[in-house]
Amino acid sequence: MTLAEKQHEGSPEFNYHLLRNALNGFSKNLSQLDPMEYRQAYHKATKSFDLESLVLASPEAEGLIISEQQLDRSVAEVASRYESAEGFTQDMEANGLDEMGLRQALYRELMFDSVMQKVASRSAEVSDLDARLFYEMHHDRFAAPEQRVARHILITVNPDYPENEYIAARARMEQVLEKLAGRANRFENFARRYSECPTAMEGGKLGDVRRGQLYTELDAMLFSMEENRISPIVETEIGLHILLCEKIKPAKRVSFSKAAPRVHEVLRERQRRNCQKAWLANLQKISHA
Repeated sequence: MTLAEKQHEGSPEFNYHLLRNALNGFSKNLSQLDPMEYRQAYHKATKSFDLESLVLASPEAEGLIISEQQLDRSVAEVASRYESAEGFTQDMEANGLDEMGLRQALYRELMFDSVMQKVASRSAEVSDLDARLFYEMHHDRFAAPEQRVARHILITVNPDYPENEYIAARARMEQVLEKLAGRANRFENFARRYSECPTAMEGGKLGDVRRGQLYTELDAMLFSMEENRISPIVETEIGLHILLCEKIKPAKRVSFSKAAPRVHEVLRERQRRNCQKAWLANLQKISHA
């Protein structure tokens, strides 16, 4: 056992880090880990525990207070993941923890989060110029894709029912298509009458459709159609379809005025993360000096 391992041995706070890394990395409790997995979880737990200890010893941690109410809520949140209080207690014991040890570990975790929030609050404000530059340099993020307003008629294929065997279903759909005779203004009524899809109640309405939302065959057909046109019969794994492309909504870019709140949010979060990373790097540098 190394010196670091001896220092961590028996610490409920470290056991909490060990358990958290086992769950995050392998979705297993400690007793379920094989030796290799245990070493990997132990290595990551050592890093996260030592970083947490370093942060909690920093000047920024001075004066911060975690209330008993906050701590109670954190413990209750962990306990709520179990079906019973007994199951919670047994699982904690199996992983080298009890409720007191868990409270100590969660106290450290809450303190760590509070320090990092305090550090993040020092990040520079995002200006309108920053937001505008980001918007202009990332046009692809603010593109609203082309959409098609569509309806469809479905006749299912099901060999358990004579009228829905493939040949019979195909003949029925061909009759519907023939009666429609390309008249888009009749499509909604035909969908209500003939479609076997729940959308029949709304005249076959599919609404605004983006590429990739429908079955591949329907997607390819819909986005090759002209506005106010009816498709030929399209086959998918659930049956036979006829599509109506009611309207084409071309791709367009979201305006800066609409995108600005989201841009500011993204940049603020980036600034906060960068501020935290820089502070942590400096803290580690000082500790190794």
